[in-house]
Amino acid sequence: MRSHYKAALLLFFAIILLSACSASLKEEQKVTMDTVNKAFNNKPKETNNENEDIKFYLPFGFEVEEESPNNIILKNGSKKYILFYNQHEGPDSKVVYDATLKQNEYDLKETYNENGKFGFLLIKNNDKKMNEMTIGVGGVKITTNTKTKSLSTEASSMIDIVQSVKMK
Repeated sequence: MRSHYKAALLLFFAIILLSACSASLKEEQKVTMDTVNKAFNNKPKETNNENEDIKFYLPFGFEVEEESPNNIILKNGSKKYILFYNQHEGPDSKVVYDATLKQNEYDLKETYNENGKFGFLLIKNNDKKMNEMTIGVGGVKITTNTKTKSLSTEASSMIDIVQSVKMK
């Protein structure tokens, strides 16, 4: 019986150590904000994809799965992203941001204003490990669900896509 207590105690400490090593939500949100801020100030990537309304950049591994008016469903492996665009709103518009805020309560709301562009980062923590993240510039936004540890990595690709969108 004594060895069962030792095993349970050892398992308890292993769980504590593993949870202490993973990035906390607040830390990962901070890194994600920095990632988006840096990318927001960079020159947009060259477009390599288009539909009848817009031209846009897709990073390696991303592909268009489905299109409907004002929405493009993207996928990268098993991950899905919704790219929404309103071709009547410019890069300085806050309409999409305001409408998105009305749809949900967000744990993180960060905005960016630079060179006539309005950008935003919204994160809603759904549970301890999963988050809904939306990144937008003007009348364009992209949304996905991602693990906490992947927030900044996902944000990097997402901001590249959103910033590259050009209306035809």
